[in-house]
Amino acid sequence: MFGFELTGTNAALAMLVIVTMTFIQFIREKHPPEVVAIGSAAIMMLLGLLPVKEAAGVLSNAAPWTIAFMFLIMGGLLRTGALEMMSRAVSSRISTQPVLTVIMLFGFVILASAIMNNTPVVAVMIPIFIQVAIRLGVSPSKFLMPLSYFTILGGMMTLLGTSTNLLVDGVAREAGMKPFTIFEIAPVGIAVTLAGIAYFALIGRKLLPDRSSLATFLGSRREMKYFTEVAIPEDSGLVGQPVLEIPLFKRQAVRVVDVLRGDASLRRNLAEVVLEPGDRVVLRTEIADLLEMQGNKNLQMVDKLSSVATETVEVLISPGARLIGRRLGDMRLRRRYGVYVLAAHRRSQNIGRQLDDLVVRVGDTLLLEGAPEDIGRLAVDMELVDVSRPSARAYRREKAPIAILALLSVVVLAAMDVAPIMALAFIASAVVLVTRCVDAEEAFSFVDGRLLAMIFAMLAVGEALEHTGTVALIVDFVAPYLAGMPPFVTLVCVYFLGLAMTEVLSNNAVAVLLTPIAIALATSLGHDPRAYVVAVMFSATVAFATPIGYQTHMMVYGPGGYKFSDFIRVGVPLDIITGIVACLTIPLFWPL
Repeated sequence: MFGFELTGTNAALAMLVIVTMTFIQFIREKHPPEVVAIGSAAIMMLLGLLPVKEAAGVLSNAAPWTIAFMFLIMGGLLRTGALEMMSRAVSSRISTQPVLTVIMLFGFVILASAIMNNTPVVAVMIPIFIQVAIRLGVSPSKFLMPLSYFTILGGMMTLLGTSTNLLVDGVAREAGMKPFTIFEIAPVGIAVTLAGIAYFALIGRKLLPDRSSLATFLGSRREMKYFTEVAIPEDSGLVGQPVLEIPLFKRQAVRVVDVLRGDASLRRNLAEVVLEPGDRVVLRTEIADLLEMQGNKNLQMVDKLSSVATETVEVLISPGARLIGRRLGDMRLRRRYGVYVLAAHRRSQNIGRQLDDLVVRVGDTLLLEGAPEDIGRLAVDMELVDVSRPSARAYRREKAPIAILALLSVVVLAAMDVAPIMALAFIASAVVLVTRCVDAEEAFSFVDGRLLAMIFAMLAVGEALEHTGTVALIVDFVAPYLAGMPPFVTLVCVYFLGLAMTEVLSNNAVAVLLTPIAIALATSLGHDPRAYVVAVMFSATVAFATPIGYQTHMMVYGPGGYKFSDFIRVGVPLDIITGIVACLTIPLFWPL
């Protein structure tokens, strides 16, 4: 197409040079991995190593699309609060049964990662594990590294657990192999997971570092509680109900502080209070639940301005703010600026029963609502410098059963081989979007475009390796050295080659590059290629010795205050143990 094309051995050698340079760029991390992958694929096209037809053909690979659809389903689980609700239910007994709670939390992480992409599982669980650590009086670093490790191990129990599993399956299909079923790798995944659990129970927990970091602050920020007031309208469905029996007020993150009836406080006998029209309920709650209450027809935010298009912002009161030392009610923010205080947070939590009585202090956080221009005017007049939109959004809890059912339908129907996983994931994601479990804009923000771009680019590189005969060249070079070895030794070599590559490269890049080589090598030696593909699948994911071995490691790296050496000390033994267990288990189910 471009008037220049390398052929034969020259093409294969050029491919080896380009792939080597690609590896070097991955390791140097001077450019993002997706940029490196796209650049490499582009060079191959320019040199005629990758015909345009083959490059376009990678778009038909089902694996990246399945990954994208699963991200959309995860978005529905997160927005409906289904994942948060399940994780909080597990951690609710931390005060009375700490050891059992920690065990249950890690059990939940393993099982959740088996049917969900492990990245959002880690994102949700990080603040929960930080809070558990704080309440147990230990460093979060004792929990966050195992959190990442166990999500990876749990993800290897099903084909849906990690994007790498789906990607290897997609490459294997393209090579003409029979697709993997959703639970086909479960026996090896369970064996490896049990080995990981035994390692941490006996050795690993003693190797975990005890480090201080910003985790405590991050955890408290995530769990920040606000005081707010809600009024009970005359037509509210809550009228006549005992205040402490209302499900909305019984959630774990919500606590009823007081009920105000006229000028009277009923907090001394809350158990006997039955709500009446006009009552004001003082609550202590997290921001997601608070925002959800704003849209509840049975409640009305006190002094709610309903006729003005408004936005909600968080304001951290920093030194120099003109609000400091002044009573909120005296400042008449609503009358002067059209802005009202929705809620307030103070670390010591000694807030009066009414927000109007609050005297503002340095370090307080106020949740304000008003028109953007009014908030801007207030910020200028009061010298407020730390104003931001809250990242939390209101949960759509009534939609949670739909999101959960959508995910379980994919798992169950795929296990029954009713339809391909991609088709099932597509239909499930459509259900999540159409039923508004999550808004389309937010749902697509969960799709990792950079990851998908790198996967498609690396699939194109894999096509070039096949087209130029580079895979055959590598196999012809390696096969004579392995021909006289027992099949098990060959499998071990493939596994630990993949593991070594994954520790320094993108796991998805390793999966794409190594899978066709492993298939061709197994075929040339007369072995079952399926066993080798499973070895690649595990070695390209079950990597623990460096923080770049898997993306969830980087997610816990900062909050845990870890050093690179921490992963080496804890992860190398786990790499060896899980690798040996995997290599011993694989031939039991896929004879060589």
